[in-house]
Amino acid sequence: MPESLATTARLLITCPDQPGIVAAVTGFLYAHGANITALDQHTTDPEGGAFFMRLEFQTPHLDLSRRALESAFAAEVAERFAMRWRIAYAADRKKTAILVSRHEHGLLDLLWGWRRGELYTDISMVISNHPDWQEAVESFGVPFYHLPVSKASKPQTEQRMRAILQGQADLIVLARYMQILSPEFVAAFPQRIINIHHSFLPAFAGADPYRQAAERGVKLIGATAHYVTAELDAGPIIDQDVIRVSHRHSTADLKALGRDIERRVLSRAVQWHLEDKIIPYANKTVVFA
Repeated sequence: MPESLATTARLLITCPDQPGIVAAVTGFLYAHGANITALDQHTTDPEGGAFFMRLEFQTPHLDLSRRALESAFAAEVAERFAMRWRIAYAADRKKTAILVSRHEHGLLDLLWGWRRGELYTDISMVISNHPDWQEAVESFGVPFYHLPVSKASKPQTEQRMRAILQGQADLIVLARYMQILSPEFVAAFPQRIINIHHSFLPAFAGADPYRQAAERGVKLIGATAHYVTAELDAGPIIDQDVIRVSHRHSTADLKALGRDIERRVLSRAVQWHLEDKIIPYANKTVVFA
């Protein structure tokens, strides 16, 4: 673990905008020995809008324990400003589980990023409805679970997945997992499931978007990383990217170009989540990246 991460805490806040929020938060942390090293903020409207803040601070000289600090913040600051808030500690490395089907590019990109130390997480497992990538995954020292899915077996498979994931997944990444998760499964992991959709949503939602794009003769293709909700491909968008294409590109060309975009977009979204840079709000996100 990098030395700076061992002592880094991150405070995320959402509340109605009003004067004095920044002063109250920073004054509280200063009073308890915190050294603030980064601060980002955003308001939807200075008059009656919603206010968002992400703040990083160093903890070696705090005069309170974690629990005492959080209790004091709740009583002295958060209640006064009607805040929704949380403090995350970088030293508490998040556990990440990856779900994949037969398209491996997102999966392998995440595994290599993790091995290189670019993704600060523990990849706890890979779950797939196909056995294709078991050897590759296990070569990284990551457990692989092959859980086939059929229409008849889907409820039982999801139940088993939930049992395996319980306590082992602070984040679930759908790296082209080509199964629709039930609302019950999604509800068990709120704002903890990230999907990569091979389309620039909301265009071409659902299956086979590259074919749809080719048929429409689009001049841009893209990818979208979003949090998963019960409504298909409609959750809060985290990141998107695009590339120009033309009439010369076949559907196969679009798929090849799209894989590179998917890798980049998914990797950024996962990294931002792990670094507590995302605040979901309504059906949007505020991303302090």
